Amino acid sequence: MTLKPLAERLRPKTLDEYIGQTHLIAKDAALRKAIEKGFIPNIILWGPPGVGKTTLAKIIAYKLERPFYILSAVSSGVKDVRETIAKAEKARFFNPLAPLLFIDEIHRFSKSQQDSLLAAVELGTIVLIGATTENPSFEVIGPLLSRCQVYTLKHLDKAELEELLDRAITKDSELSKRIFNIVSTDALFQYSGGDARKLLNILEILANNSSEPSVIIIDNETVTDILQENIAIYDKDGELHYDIISAFIKSVRGSDPNAALYWLARMLNGGEDVKFIARRLIILAAEDIGLANPNALLLTNACFETVHKLGMPEARIILSETTIYLATSPKSNSAYTAIDLAIEKALATSNAPVPLHLRNAPTKLMKQLGYGVDYKYAHNYPNHFAEQSFLPADLDGTKFYQPANNQQENIILERLKSWWKKRYKY
Repeated sequence: MTLKPLAERLRPKTLDEYIGQTHLIAKDAALRKAIEKGFIPNIILWGPPGVGKTTLAKIIAYKLERPFYILSAVSSGVKDVRETIAKAEKARFFNPLAPLLFIDEIHRFSKSQQDSLLAAVELGTIVLIGATTENPSFEVIGPLLSRCQVYTLKHLDKAELEELLDRAITKDSELSKRIFNIVSTDALFQYSGGDARKLLNILEILANNSSEPSVIIIDNETVTDILQENIAIYDKDGELHYDIISAFIKSVRGSDPNAALYWLARMLNGGEDVKFIARRLIILAAEDIGLANPNALLLTNACFETVHKLGMPEARIILSETTIYLATSPKSNSAYTAIDLAIEKALATSNAPVPLHLRNAPTKLMKQLGYGVDYKYAHNYPNHFAEQSFLPADLDGTKFYQPANNQQENIILERLKSWWKKRYKY
């Protein structure tokens, strides 16, 4: 009998066995409460590979004790979707609760394939659980997405990887027979990259390549050496795809057009979806170039539209032009940093009242209460500016946006200094 892969042997059966995603499955988390009550909405599980999307779907099905159907968007067409929905309709004769339909890599479904799901979701014939590594806002049609709750899954952190490692070497039927000499885990966790499946793949490679069958040594040198010798096995599920896009983005961010073009070529040679690359460039333009060169965002949007229309091989030229433009642009993450600081502060002060002078006053009572009083209409003042407070009282003077040191934002900084002399001082 063929031995199942380690990742399959260790697949959790219950929420209590599940490692990671505590924001979703902790005792007081909304998703866990819904599962334990026996009712879940249509959901999209969005996250990187190897973080437990398929496992979570199977746990939900096991917990709810409903018929469970699985389709892979890679190999299934409209016909498969319709046949599965027909089976689900028949199953409801025996169980009044809607069956669960899990679609892995739902982002690979075409518009027509997603349309074929819509009626069944609307009528409640099925409860849809979709899994995707891509942003569903881009990849799932609006009518279907609007009927789904999106849950974001994250990479496993170091503590969670340590827990998974301990479970593998103590609980697995095969590995528990071996002796593990754990000297260091830095390389193991670094190569895993927060991906549970990667970690378990590496463990299997270490076990299969150990010079002494009963003893498995885990240290940084051994892990690095063995992975370099077994990269094809290590990447058997295509995880290298995510390492290459990471190298590509970091090369552009690091202003090296030559390295960026090399990684771009690696992706194109490997048949990567050109729209996937273009979307990453849009994100990069906003996150890493930002206000240092606002035209970058316009160019990347044009790039996405153009490669979508043309496809390969012409798309390679547009991607090359955009990549070189971004890599050679000045860089700034000030907008990215500013919104994260603002979100953090907004969460901590979610009950802070809107100042009276900024409130709308559509009724007589509101006017009597002082709504809108003392508001200064900027266009009535010199240079279309009037100094006044626009933040809640306790946050007055707070600064989220700090212009970066580049030509474009130096101009912005001078303008801010002329307006907000106390906040942006010379």
